[in-house]
Amino acid sequence: MNTPTFTHTNRSTAMNLMYEDLARAQMTQRLAEAQTRRQAHHVVVARRLSRRAEQAAQQARLAAARI
Repeated sequence: MNTPTFTHTNRSTAMNLMYEDLARAQMTQRLAEAQTRRQAHHVVVARRLSRRAEQAAQQARLAAARI
């Protein structure tokens, strides 16, 4: 008579572990996506700053050429 109880408990534990594994996998995926978005944002910001620096350098060259 004890076997069905143990089987039910084992199945329940196995299901809980599967849900935990699924939740862990989803969290890992979300963290990876967030990291990718952060990296892309940093690239965009770096390009913007680079363009501004290049424009400032060009303006400085033009100002120096006028003198």
